[in-house]
Amino acid sequence: MSTPSSVSDLFLDIRGVTKRFGDNTVLAGVDLAVPRGTVVTVLGKSGTGKSVFLKCLAGIVRPDQGEIRFDGQVLNAANAIARGEFRRRCSYLFQSNALLDSLTALENVALPLEQTTQIPNREIRRRALEALHQLDLTKHRAHYPSQLSGGMQKRLALARAIVTRPELVLFDEPTAGLDPIRRNHVFEMIVKYQRQFGFTAVLVTHDLPEALVASDQVALLDGGRMQFQGTPEAFNRSENPMVRAFRDSAETLRETLAALRRGETITSEDDL
Repeated sequence: MSTPSSVSDLFLDIRGVTKRFGDNTVLAGVDLAVPRGTVVTVLGKSGTGKSVFLKCLAGIVRPDQGEIRFDGQVLNAANAIARGEFRRRCSYLFQSNALLDSLTALENVALPLEQTTQIPNREIRRRALEALHQLDLTKHRAHYPSQLSGGMQKRLALARAIVTRPELVLFDEPTAGLDPIRRNHVFEMIVKYQRQFGFTAVLVTHDLPEALVASDQVALLDGGRMQFQGTPEAFNRSENPMVRAFRDSAETLRETLAALRRGETITSEDDL
C-alpha cells in the first residue's frame, strides 16, 4: 500500500495496528496515513472492522499491537501527556449520534464544554449557540433529540463534535440508516464544515459513491489490513482485486442478474 504524504505532513500516522477478540483477529496490522487538514475515508464491507479501527484511534478500544502517532507523538499507555493532548484536540461522532434524550439541543451541545473546560457558563452558552447557528439549528435549541428528524440529529451531533473546536474529528458511519438524499446532505455537511473550520477528518463508511466525491484520500480495509490508500481517482483506476471487487460490485450484480434473466446457471461463492 502506498502512502500519500511524507511523514512530516502527517497528522495521524498509524502503523501495524492489530486487534483481537479471543480467537478472532479483526485488525491484522493496519496502516493508515492521514495528512493534516484532509478528509480521509476508510471504506469496507460491513463487518470488516472499520468501527473497531476508529475506536482504536479514539482510544475507546486499546490495540493489541501497533503504533498510533498523533501530530508526531506516540499514543500509548506510557505517554499520558500525549493521550491527554489527543483527547483535548479530537472529537468523535458516534454512529448512533449518542445524543442524550433528556437534554435539549442546546444542552447536548454545551455538555462537552461543561465536561472538559473551566470556562464560565455564559461563555459555554455563547459557544453552544454559535455551534447551533453554524449548523442552522438555532430555532431548535429548546427541542429534544426525539423531536428532531434524522438529518437534524446528525447536524446536532456534528454541532456537539465541533463546539470544542477540535483539530481532528472521527466519524463512525455518519450516514448509517439514512436514505440516499440524506446521505448526500451529511457528506456535504462534513466537507463544508471541514473546509470552514479546517479540522482533519477520518470517516469510516461503506457508502462508496459519496465517499469518492467527498474525500481527499480513501482507503480500503479488507482481510484485517488496508488493501489500498490513495486518491479517489487512483481508487477508480486500481486493478487490485479487492479494490475491484468492492468498487465494481454493482456492475457484477448487474451482470449476474442479466445472466439469470437469460436462464443461465450461476454458481455463487456460498455454493463452492
